Amino acid sequence: MSGLRQHNVTAAQWSANGGALGPTDLTIPSNNVFGELVFSVDVQRQLLPKDVFKKLQTTLADGKPLDPALAGSVAQAMKEWALEHGATHYSHWFQPLTGSTAEKHDSFYSPTGSGGAIADFSGKELIRGEPDASSFPNGGLRATFEARGYTAWDPTSPAFITPNPNGATLTIPTAFVSWTGEALDHKIPLLRSMDALSKAAIHAVKLFGDTESKRVFTTVGAEQEYFLIDEQYYFERPDLLATERTLFGAKPPKGQELDDHYFGAIPERVQAYMFEAERELQRLGVPVKTRHNEVAPNQFEIAPLFENSNLGCDHQQIIMQVLKNTARKYGLVALLHEKPFAGVNGSGKHNNWSMGTDTGVNLMDPGDTPSENLQFLFFCTAVLKAVKKHQGLLRASVATAGQDHRLGANEAPPAIISIFLGAELSAAFEAIESGVPVDAGEAGFLGLGTEVLPKLPLHGGDRNRTSPFAFTGNRFEFRAPGSNMTVGFVNCVLNTIAAESLEEMATELEAKLEGGAAFEEAVTEVIKAHYVADKDIVFDGDGYSDAWQDEAASRGLLNLRTTPDALPELISEQTIETFDKYGVLTEPEVEARFEVFTEQYVVKLNIEAETAALIARTQILPAGLKYLALLDEVPGEGAKALKEEAEALVNDLVVKIKALEVANTSHPKTDDLIVAAKYLRDDVLGAYAEVREIADKLEAIVPDDYWPLPRYSEMLFIK
Repeated sequence: MSGLRQHNVTAAQWSANGGALGPTDLTIPSNNVFGELVFSVDVQRQLLPKDVFKKLQTTLADGKPLDPALAGSVAQAMKEWALEHGATHYSHWFQPLTGSTAEKHDSFYSPTGSGGAIADFSGKELIRGEPDASSFPNGGLRATFEARGYTAWDPTSPAFITPNPNGATLTIPTAFVSWTGEALDHKIPLLRSMDALSKAAIHAVKLFGDTESKRVFTTVGAEQEYFLIDEQYYFERPDLLATERTLFGAKPPKGQELDDHYFGAIPERVQAYMFEAERELQRLGVPVKTRHNEVAPNQFEIAPLFENSNLGCDHQQIIMQVLKNTARKYGLVALLHEKPFAGVNGSGKHNNWSMGTDTGVNLMDPGDTPSENLQFLFFCTAVLKAVKKHQGLLRASVATAGQDHRLGANEAPPAIISIFLGAELSAAFEAIESGVPVDAGEAGFLGLGTEVLPKLPLHGGDRNRTSPFAFTGNRFEFRAPGSNMTVGFVNCVLNTIAAESLEEMATELEAKLEGGAAFEEAVTEVIKAHYVADKDIVFDGDGYSDAWQDEAASRGLLNLRTTPDALPELISEQTIETFDKYGVLTEPEVEARFEVFTEQYVVKLNIEAETAALIARTQILPAGLKYLALLDEVPGEGAKALKEEAEALVNDLVVKIKALEVANTSHPKTDDLIVAAKYLRDDVLGAYAEVREIADKLEAIVPDDYWPLPRYSEMLFIK
């Protein structure tokens, strides 16, 4: 048996080997593990004095600063709780602009001076940490020698215990800020954007007669797609190690053409892994709900329930980490790259986004009364207006090197931002525009209290998989984010642009009402005016079609195909003005994010290109030469024909490798990051693509024993 075949047999063999979790009796309360590692409201209620607990909850509900004395009491209770769970250290857990998370661990224990140690954790240590800020990307906000940065406790996202086989750590979600006060993370602008949206939305709902709601929250439930491969293949692929995507790989005879993987039976090893990953997430208070096979072979999805946007974004970071950590226990590696394998579906992270009041009303859900339905249409119109105006910013918020391989193919939406409303909701808006009411006798529709307004459907209608931004019944689903992304910045953008639209529309409505207009008439006029102005963003057809590209251009919609095309939208005058107006990001903070995101694109593509050149020269080319040497030993016309075929490919490969190496060392000398990014995109990626084309052809003819890399046919189909 060849070495490769032996690897495949080994990878395919798996059993629980006595290490399984096993089913438990979930009717026994102690077996319900949800939130057992979270310093939740219930835990706080049990451990904090009643007056302290009430003060803390009031502080959080009102969004007030935390009193130092209150922080001290909370810190003491948190420490005792953490020690009970075996935590010897605490960590301020934050989200720098790398897109991942960061942490520094400090021990609870300090020497007493008498040969012993005492566990100590003060309110000051809870509220503030001081990690080194110099080595995190900051986009020019800090010089390298300016190292000081602060982490600040976010009490709205509960602390949790991070278990380890040899101990545990108290993990405290925090914001990350520079010594001079600039936001160096994704959490601070997200929290600012939530405040901005709440203020604008409360202004709006008051006009609809809501006098009880004090705050409006945005909610998010981000579906996470990912691939699993046997870890043996992962560690045999230098490209996966360096970039988390395969830079080479011939298309296998069988891919996803039979559609036999999607929603199919989950393989035993994968399901065992899912059970453990979900159990760990449940212990951490992450409300995971759904699991299933995705479209591509060895691709899967996990989806949580809706949560407050800040908590949901934190939980998304935890989901990604737990997926990766747990996979290794099962001899697997979880790949979160947007396109780890060419020729099959990539992975996204569908961001389900909505708004709701603190009194429990989902503002994106048609209600039971005419007033509620008018309010629903008002808020939907504001979203249309926001997306139309800031389509470029929304596209930029999901622009990465990995996304450039995914957007516009298979399940991924196109780079053109548009909104899908569904047939019924579209008909409702068109009826408002025309003033012609729809048939009032249809079942399943809700009345709006006036003949000129159409009845609203109870459900939004069919779905459109090619739509980047779709209404799906009681929320909007932004399908464009990539699987490896934090959704913090995406939701910051959604909140901010929605706040701007809501404030503008609410101000218009208020003026009409103060001028004596009847309520229903005034609301209808505002909705109609903005729908007519912004309806070009609505599209319910095939987003993959060439016809849509032409139609979108005629509508004035942007088609920002790649990251270098999209990222300049971050620093447009319109973007800077909107972020600044609502106190979400200052101009320097916006420019810093543009610089960081552009630099990450350049660095990631450069790593890919250099890794590709190295693999091609040191692994693939030698494999081709070995095959040629083998053919030299075989007489006959057949062998001669095979040699001519292989020799032509090997010679072409040498030329293309040289061209790629030249491209890798000929970057333009410029401080303009977009110029550098376009060079990587156009020149370097072009040279790499030519190397890959030849290498993949060689893979199809070189014997298994000579080929140095695991093939797609192994990695994608051995479960």
